[in-house]
Amino acid sequence: MDLTGKVWGATTTEQEARYPCDSLVAVPAEGWVRAVDVAAPPSLVFRWLRQLTIAPYSYDWIDFRGQKSPRALVQGLPELALGQPFLVFEIAGFETGTHITGVLPARLAERHGRMAVSYSLSPLGEGCRVVVKVAAEAKGSLPRRLRRRLLAWGDLIMMRKQLLTLKKLAERDAGV
Repeated sequence: MDLTGKVWGATTTEQEARYPCDSLVAVPAEGWVRAVDVAAPPSLVFRWLRQLTIAPYSYDWIDFRGQKSPRALVQGLPELALGQPFLVFEIAGFETGTHITGVLPARLAERHGRMAVSYSLSPLGEGCRVVVKVAAEAKGSLPRRLRRRLLAWGDLIMMRKQLLTLKKLAERDAGV
């Protein structure tokens, strides 16, 4: 069991792999890695990941001010674009069907340190594997390091819910 709040569902190989977010945070950096298998085609799962530009899909009463994240794919979402809001991040890079990567805006980085995230997809049989890595600046004062540790635990709780919700919705849409 990981007692640091840094890992949920990820294999050792996934924890050690490089992701697009890694190049957006100066070293030393630490990584928080979460992963889940989804029994739905990567193209469908990617459409659900795109919806993270409009809703968090975690505990909506905390993350979304009580609004409910859409339970159906929203038609007509804007195309992904650099700088577009993506959860608390701004999109810094993407490859359709493969990954969406974001970086924490400067106003939030001042408080939490530089952070970036990559939501990555890889085919797995008839479905896919979703691996999310958060790269977080590892330096800083003792209060900042303690805040980052608490943030890692909070992120684990919220992202676990998010990934399981997206898994459920994508599998439902795939007829699983």
